[in-house]
Amino acid sequence: MSREVDIRIMGRAGRITLARPEALNALTHGMVDAIDAALRAWAVDDRIAMVVIDAEGTRAFCAGGDIADLYASGRAGEFAHGRRFWRDEYRMNARLFDFPKPVAAFLQGFTMGGGVGVGCHGSHRIVAESAKIAMPECGIGLIPDVGGSLILARAPGRLGEYLALTGARMGPGDAIHAGFADYLIPEADWPALIADLQDSGDWHAIDAAAHPAPDSPLAALGPEIDALFGGERLPDIANALAASDSACADAARAAMARNAPLSMACALEVIHRVRARQDIRFALDMEYRFTARAMEHGDFLEGIRAAIIDKDKSPRWRHDGPRAVPMREISAMLRPLGPEALTWEETT
Repeated sequence: MSREVDIRIMGRAGRITLARPEALNALTHGMVDAIDAALRAWAVDDRIAMVVIDAEGTRAFCAGGDIADLYASGRAGEFAHGRRFWRDEYRMNARLFDFPKPVAAFLQGFTMGGGVGVGCHGSHRIVAESAKIAMPECGIGLIPDVGGSLILARAPGRLGEYLALTGARMGPGDAIHAGFADYLIPEADWPALIADLQDSGDWHAIDAAAHPAPDSPLAALGPEIDALFGGERLPDIANALAASDSACADAARAAMARNAPLSMACALEVIHRVRARQDIRFALDMEYRFTARAMEHGDFLEGIRAAIIDKDKSPRWRHDGPRAVPMREISAMLRPLGPEALTWEETT
């Protein structure tokens, strides 16, 4: 098994530790496959009372997927490589969401993108004071995925739209308010708590260790966010932001100016569709419709080039701004994939 992720049984707990701290624990395809295989085995293993997920290092639980590898394959025209990665990752995300036993995830530092898919679908999501949780995919030409669109759709009011379109980072109070986390427990208390969970397999120890949730700055901004991000389409939101001179609107405009317009328009549409269905597999299917096309027909390769490869921070998006994305292009990115659609059968 790859040392990129340490998977073992400790007492009553199945233990998954992300082990690439030098890469902010970014997920590789091998890590996805190893986690999925462990979950399939542990779901029917009577020795396992619960699953505990954590990560090495202090900077990040998981800052996302290994997008440099996806960029290399996409530039070579090997679009199937990315589709296989996202397909297998999304199946693993669904398995975590539906896992029949408690899953406790300990989230320190950065938890973004693919890290949300590993850390934020379990039953007990624990953050430390250092937590910085975000879904910044629109900044690299993707949309919030790994089932994140369902968490965003369930967030209070229009907070999900705000988080998706701005990529705003949430501290522990905001993460709990938005539905990405459940508990605040100081990181210094984690080793003893994890040891207790391993010995007992009793998730009630998490309740006993939890501290009161801190204040959420985003909760205080809720009425303004609802007003600014309540539009049906991206131009509606752009118009509302343009008509406001508040600090919240100014920050949102600046953040959205860095993002791919096509991604923002599609992310908004996906959140609205998922809100009406409230189903993890529907959410992942909608996300996969976009990601399966993102290399060939979207801005993903350009977004990675600008952010990771050349690092010039000057992406040349396909559209000039949030008012320039035709509805037909949103529909094209989100139409059904037919025989290439995401399926849920077991893999070997």
